[in-house]
Amino acid sequence: MKLLTLIILSLAFFITACKKDSFITSPDAQVTITVDSLKYDTVFTTTGSITQSFKIINGNDQKLNISSVKLIGGSSSAYKINVDGIVGPEVSNIEVAANDSIYVFVSVVINQNMDNLPFIVQDSIKINYNGNDRWVQLEAWGQNAHFLRNKVITLDETWTNDLPYVILGYLDVDTNKMLTIEKGCRIYVHANAPIIVDGTLRINGEKDTIDRVYFRGDRLDDPYKDFPASWPGIFFTESSKDNVLNYVVLKNSYQAIAAQDLASNAPNPKVTLNQCIIDNAYDAGIITLNSSVAATNCLVSNCGKNVYLLKGGDYQFTHCTVASYSNDLILHRDPVLFVSNYISVNNVPQTATLNALFRNCIFWGDGGLMDDSDEVVIAKFGNTSFAVNFDRGLWSVPNTNPSTIAGVTTTQMINGQPPQFDSTNVSKRYYDFHLQATSPAINKGVSTSIAMDLDGKPRAVGLPDLGCYEKQ
Repeated sequence: MKLLTLIILSLAFFITACKKDSFITSPDAQVTITVDSLKYDTVFTTTGSITQSFKIINGNDQKLNISSVKLIGGSSSAYKINVDGIVGPEVSNIEVAANDSIYVFVSVVINQNMDNLPFIVQDSIKINYNGNDRWVQLEAWGQNAHFLRNKVITLDETWTNDLPYVILGYLDVDTNKMLTIEKGCRIYVHANAPIIVDGTLRINGEKDTIDRVYFRGDRLDDPYKDFPASWPGIFFTESSKDNVLNYVVLKNSYQAIAAQDLASNAPNPKVTLNQCIIDNAYDAGIITLNSSVAATNCLVSNCGKNVYLLKGGDYQFTHCTVASYSNDLILHRDPVLFVSNYISVNNVPQTATLNALFRNCIFWGDGGLMDDSDEVVIAKFGNTSFAVNFDRGLWSVPNTNPSTIAGVTTTQMINGQPPQFDSTNVSKRYYDFHLQATSPAINKGVSTSIAMDLDGKPRAVGLPDLGCYEKQ
């Protein structure tokens, strides 16, 4: 009896093993292709895109022979395929083990054409097995652009909105030279490509969304298009002067605006920011070292360090909203505003004169490691000239009110009351920093000469609202 049982079990094992070693040939074989299409967001010509992939799954207890995986456009296609480690455009006789799968990887490089507008590039992949044809459609939006690699501006230069600008390597505006960027320009910057301004940068954006000037990383595909630190940022060096940025949007950088030192014999701020939006910078939105910045109607949101002004300098922020909400990309763990007249080098403080005015501003944060912490921190060392003035505003400073620090003056600051922004949805990464009608910031500012807000809409006659947006 035991011998009979052993024979039966051995036979069953042999039959099962033979079945797994044989190929299924039925056209009704269970085969799953995990996508029916691959779509690529805007791909700049010649630069290529992220590689996407899909799986071909053999759901049978027998092996499957895939007769071919074929890129219909062939070797002249903008797309390239790799099937289970074998490069296309056609790969034949691919064996897939029982209850196993293989990957198909697809990338795209689009050649330049004469069209200034985005253009669509399509192809398809045909998968043939057991007499069946299955298809995966491919679609990418291509965009021509000005490609600048290791570009140095050695003569005054103007960029116009004919094509996007893609910066690779680096961009350097030479000393005493000016780069002017006209309204509507789109600048896409590679991950390792800093923008260095030794001379002067002038950006002439205008209030309409289409006329603003945008800086962001050159990865436009999900999920990378929303990642912070997608590009280094703009660095204004010691020799740089008279930089003016109007209606500029800077997204997803490492340090969006970095400015070092005061320009010698320069009567104007090193950097003037009018109606600018700085968002989702990994390290800092605005960071300076003994420099000068004038910011009006600006929004600095959801950065690792929103505004950090170090080792003194000269600053004026008027009608600005500086706000952070902890999210899955950047943990809110630093105050939204930090101002100091010193830095420590090898544990030795180095100080400089500090003069700063914050008028009609909002400083607010939520979540992360900053619960019950001060969102505005002022640090002072030594006896250098030190004057920091907060003139009307809203902030959250539950522990150390800056007015207790010698040299800091405050006038009618609202403390700890939520500003009641229109909408903040962290899970959907949606933030609208306009004010609700019930906001405590409504009509709490002091009258200034600033007649418009960040939207280019009029400020109220009389007492304006705090922050960058006026409730209409």
